[in-house]
Amino acid sequence: MAMKRIISASRRTDLVAFYPDWLAACLKKRRASFFHHGRRSEISVDLSPEGVHTLVLWSKNFRPLLENRCGLKDILADYAQVYFHFTITGLGGTSVERLAPAPASALGQLPRLLEVAGRPERISVRFDPVVFWREGLELKTNLNFFAGLAREISRWGITTVRFSFTQWYKKAVVRARKTGLDFYDPGPEEKREAVQKLVKVAAEYGLELWSCSQAEVASLPGVKASSCLDGAWLSRLHPAGEPASTTKDRTQRKDCLCTESIDIGSYTQSCPAACVYCYANPRLKTF
Repeated sequence: MAMKRIISASRRTDLVAFYPDWLAACLKKRRASFFHHGRRSEISVDLSPEGVHTLVLWSKNFRPLLENRCGLKDILADYAQVYFHFTITGLGGTSVERLAPAPASALGQLPRLLEVAGRPERISVRFDPVVFWREGLELKTNLNFFAGLAREISRWGITTVRFSFTQWYKKAVVRARKTGLDFYDPGPEEKREAVQKLVKVAAEYGLELWSCSQAEVASLPGVKASSCLDGAWLSRLHPAGEPASTTKDRTQRKDCLCTESIDIGSYTQSCPAACVYCYANPRLKTF
């Protein structure tokens, strides 16, 4: 019997926040069909619940799911396990993340999201990325938001936090210039000092810190290298104890330790949030 698959929805765009109708329709008809940049042929993925080990949902805003838009929440009941990556950076509603929910609004979603997940181990909060920028002579960062975030998520039994420092890819640099963000990329020593602060706060609230795709950060004391999609972990959490693949996903970056999954998002589904630092293909809005 073939091993059941992990379905990721999605690293490439925020399907839950901006495409809940598409996602719900795919889950209802048990199939997702989409295109990727550079490929002429359509990709089709079977989403039949009997073949899915875990459905992993990534978002900065789970409100459409929690409000059951397009029946999205109802359809999740057909799947044995749903796992959530919830990105909360503290920058929602600012010029850096204009269309992400404000921090208080995002944190307010946790109780209802926990009801859907069934247990807190099926929610990982992403304090990702840590961003630095200048406003005049003042250096700004979301780093100081972490203490409040840690205090709040620990109340709900959530113990894992993924993070990384902004990687300023060329497209993100262009976007920052267009939006007037004077970003600052800290050096290694500054990053070590920032990590020390994160580790201290995480220890105070009993949290595990996982570094996403940045090996130099994961080597620092108090930090682990993240497998954000971890077949071994998802197998332990599975209600029936069914195994998932633990083979490294060869389609991801070298430093990415995620195990095999199938991502049903597409960069052609441009994300209207247009977060300034985004490495994907957001639609840049003029405000």
